[in-house]
This record gives sequence, structure tokens and C-alpha cells, in this order.
Amino acid sequence: MDTHISRTKKEGRAFRHIDSSSNESGPGGTPPGTRLPAASPRAWAMLAGLVGLCLLVGAVNGIITAYNVRTWYPTLARPPGTPPNWVFAPVWTTLYVLMGIAAWRVWRRGDYEALRLWGWQLLVNAFWTPVFFAVHSPGMALVVILGLLLLVALTAYTFARADRLAGLMFVPYLGWVCYATYLNAGFWWLNGG
Repeated sequence: MDTHISRTKKEGRAFRHIDSSSNESGPGGTPPGTRLPAASPRAWAMLAGLVGLCLLVGAVNGIITAYNVRTWYPTLARPPGTPPNWVFAPVWTTLYVLMGIAAWRVWRRGDYEALRLWGWQLLVNAFWTPVFFAVHSPGMALVVILGLLLLVALTAYTFARADRLAGLMFVPYLGWVCYATYLNAGFWWLNGG
């Protein structure tokens, strides 16, 4: 009899835990701070898709940049602290991978509002390169990157609320976008405003 009561109490706790997790995070959600369950094949496919989407944005932007880095970009006056061209590809690749993994962790928590914000920042991120390099407009690109900076900060904040590690994964991206905003403003200022 004691064993039956003990098992029922344990099952009751497990049932309450399941109920509280679905109430706190929405359908299929896991509350922040709780350990995520082992990833299923569907979860691994989603990870590949999210990271792949980020890397696709990077690849398209790399193609747009490649020609202009050899032709238009060298004609610009550069602000102090501009890194050599070879730095950008490995930095952006790393940031895109972190961005995809962070989104995956938040997706596993079921926070679809945070993912929507993530999608918006990725879209604005995709627009910056064509505006700066293809349109040759540091001024318009500055407006785009200021919007991106705001969206990245908001995404980092909402990700941190859903999953602390996902929020931390956005910190290097936020730092890099701050630095890129400085560079963009410098290019705009030094090259005729």
C-alpha cells in the first residue's frame, strides 16, 4: 500500500510538472531553466535547417560582396579600426552558425514569438549587404544596420528569457553588429556623407 501511494505521488508530481511546462511556455513549450529532452531526428533536421538558412543568407551576401570588394570597396576611405577583408568571412560564418543554434534552442522551448523576431532580424541582416555593396549606399546601409542593431538586441533579450544559452549565443553577434555599425557610419562620414 505504501508503495502504491508513493508511486501515485510521484506520478502526480510528474503530471503537475508536465501541466506547468505547457502552461508557462505555450503548446509544446518547455519552461526556461528546465533541461531540454534529448533531440529527436525531427529536432536534428530543424537544427540543420535553421543553421543552413543562416549560412544561405551568408553565402548570398558573400556572392554580392565578392565583386564589389575588388572594385568599389577599395576606392573608399576607411575608418580607423577597419579589419582586413579576410576577417569578415570566418567571423560571419561563426555568427551565422551561432544564430542558427540559438534559434534551434528557442524553437525547442516552443517560444514562437521569439523566433518570429529572429526571422525579422535575419531578413534585415540579409538586406544590409546589397544596400551597402550592390547599391553603393553607405547612408542607406546605415539606416538598415541601425534597424538591425535594434532587432538583434531585442532578439538577444527575448532569447535569453526563453533559454539563457541561446541569449548568450547572440552576444557575439550583438557585439559585431555594434562594431559594424561604427564601421558603416565611418564609411558614410568619410566618403561624402
